[in-house]
Amino acid sequence: MSIVYTYTDFGAHGPYLAQMHTALLLGGVDSPVLHLLNDAPACNPYASAYLLAALFTHIPQGSVLLGVVDPGVGSPYRRPLCMQVGGRWLVGPDNGLFSRVAASTPDVRAFEILWRPERLSRSFHGRDLFAPVVAMLAKGVIPNVREIDEWVGREWSDEVAEVIYLDHYGNAFTGLKAAAHPKQGLAIAGQCIMRAETFSDTPVGTPLCYGNACGLLEIAVNQGRADTQLGVSIGTSVTLLD
Repeated sequence: MSIVYTYTDFGAHGPYLAQMHTALLLGGVDSPVLHLLNDAPACNPYASAYLLAALFTHIPQGSVLLGVVDPGVGSPYRRPLCMQVGGRWLVGPDNGLFSRVAASTPDVRAFEILWRPERLSRSFHGRDLFAPVVAMLAKGVIPNVREIDEWVGREWSDEVAEVIYLDHYGNAFTGLKAAAHPKQGLAIAGQCIMRAETFSDTPVGTPLCYGNACGLLEIAVNQGRADTQLGVSIGTSVTLLD
């Protein structure tokens, strides 16, 4: 049985994670279900796609990821999708959420999910459609699918120069890869943020820019909150400093 991960914008409150988790268990998943993230940028598949690509590098082969950041749920124009990427499955909406993961390797196959459950709500495909498909894949069963060669987000850029996530500490993840910009600082909200290796390289209360553990450039304030001190939010643009 594969390890199952969830990646959603559901948040920690409300019934949604528990209902989806229950659907996985009822589908026969008896391996660990790990919540990779439950506060992805709300209703924002674009920012969520870049964040997922950074987090996905730590997911082992053979795993199945259930991803739901789906403002278009129920629309006839949004296909249900599963993708096989480097020996791992991703299941969720065809709205670009998986596009940056797919761009990370040529070992990609994409499928439109044709299977449907007996009961399918208009507003919770994560529970009613995607979770059962994840359970099938985790058990090595391929549902009724149709292979496709196009999906939303294939044309999106490799990086994005904006804030894509704010964590519990108020730190701002950008969509810029740290390895591609090894020495550069950032300008954001009219302020220049110098590059540092660690928080201890800067005085308390001072903003810094560094390569985080996910491989992205991140803006933080030593023992403070970058979001409130700098006045930034998801979507705030950043500029690389020479």
